[in-house]
Amino acid sequence: MTPQPADAHQGAALLNELHAALTRYVILPTPQAVDAVTLWIAATHAQPAWAHAPRLVIRAPEKRCGKSRLLDVVEATCHEPFITVNASPSAVYRSITEDPPTMLVDEADTIFGPDAGNNEDLRGLLNAGHQRNRPAKRYDAAAGRVESIPTFAMAALAGIGAMPDTIEDRAVIVRMRRRAPGETVAPYRIRRDRPVLASIAQRLERWLRADLAALEAAEPAMPVEDRAADTWEPLIIVADHAGDDWPHRARQAAVDLLAEAAGGDQGSVRTRLLVDCRTAFSGQAAISTAELLNKLNADPESPWPSYGKTGLNAAKLSKLLGEFDIRSGNVRFPDGSQAKGYRASDFHDAWTRYCPADEGKPSQPSQASPPSSARDGLTLWDGTSRPTNSSRPALTCIGTDGTAGTATPPITNTKGVA
Repeated sequence: MTPQPADAHQGAALLNELHAALTRYVILPTPQAVDAVTLWIAATHAQPAWAHAPRLVIRAPEKRCGKSRLLDVVEATCHEPFITVNASPSAVYRSITEDPPTMLVDEADTIFGPDAGNNEDLRGLLNAGHQRNRPAKRYDAAAGRVESIPTFAMAALAGIGAMPDTIEDRAVIVRMRRRAPGETVAPYRIRRDRPVLASIAQRLERWLRADLAALEAAEPAMPVEDRAADTWEPLIIVADHAGDDWPHRARQAAVDLLAEAAGGDQGSVRTRLLVDCRTAFSGQAAISTAELLNKLNADPESPWPSYGKTGLNAAKLSKLLGEFDIRSGNVRFPDGSQAKGYRASDFHDAWTRYCPADEGKPSQPSQASPPSSARDGLTLWDGTSRPTNSSRPALTCIGTDGTAGTATPPITNTKGVA
C-alpha cells in the first residue's frame, strides 16, 4: 500500500476541493466522470513517477457541450499546461523533457480528421507518448547523427466525435453533453477565477512532489487489466495516496467509464466484421462468399453498405479477414453444390480471441450504440448490483485477491488498498 502523507487528510481534502471546482464550472455526465477528471488532473503533477501517461479524451457529439470550458479548468489546474494550438511540431517535441508539461489540444478532431493536413508528426507524438522510453528519432544532418527526442507526456484532447482507437485505447474518456434546461454552472472568468484554480494546482504539486519515490514504487490492486490498467494506474495510485473514500471512488470510476466505452464502441472495423460474420453464419458450418456479402450489406446500420461505392465486395472482405488468417476456399454444401466461401471453423480462433460471445448465449447481431444506461449489469465495488444489460460486452476485472472475473468483490478498506 502507498504510504499516506503526514497529514492523512491533506490529499483527500485537495482532491475534494478540485472536485468542487470542476462541478462549479462544468457539468460532467456522471459522478464517476468528475472523479476521473479530478484524479487525472492531480496525476499530471507527478508525471516523473509514472510508467504511462494516460490521455484524457473530452469528446462531444456537437458544439456547446462544455468541452472547451472543461479544458479551461484543466489548463488552470494541471501541471505546466502546454497548449498546442498553432504550435509547430518541432516546438512541441522540444518542449517535452524528463519532467514534461501537460499537453492540451482543443479541436483535436482536426488533427485526426480527413483535413488534418501536415499534423502527422503531432499524431505520432500523441500515439507514442503514452509509454515511457518511446522517443522519436530524427536525423540531424548538421551534426551528422540521429537525435532521440522524448515523447512521454500526459495529454488532454478535446474534440467533436470519437478519437482514433490508438488514442482512445490509452485514454480516460469523458463524453460531454449539452446542458439540459435547469442545469446551470457558474460563469468562468480567467482574471477572476484562474488564480483560485492555480492555487489548487500549486498545492497539489507540493503534496505529490513530496512523495514521488513512494508513488513510483506503488503497485496498487487494479480493478481492470492490460492496457486499461496501464492507463488508470496513475489515477488509482493518486487515489490510494489521498485515502479517505478516494480509493473506492477511483476504482468505481475506472470500471464504470470503461464499461461505458465498451458499450458504446463497436471496436475496430475488422472486429466489427468478425462479429457480423458470426451473426451471418447463424450456426451454419459454411457459407458462400456471395451469401455472406448479401447478409453483411443488407444491414443498413452497419458500415458495410457504404464500404465503397457498391458496399463491401469479395476483394475487400478477403483483405479484412486475411488479417486474422481467414481465407476463402472452394466449399461443398449439403445440397451438393460447390462455391467460393468460408468455413465457420476458420473463424473460431479469431472469434475466441477478439470478440468472445457471452458464455452460454447465442451470438447476437451487431447493435447500435446503447444509451448511457450501458453501465447496467455491473457489480459495484460496494457490493450492490444493477440489472443485467446483455447487449453490453462483459468487462474483465481483477479483485484485490488477484482473481479475475466479471464481478468484483467490494473494497472494505476505504482508506487505501493493501
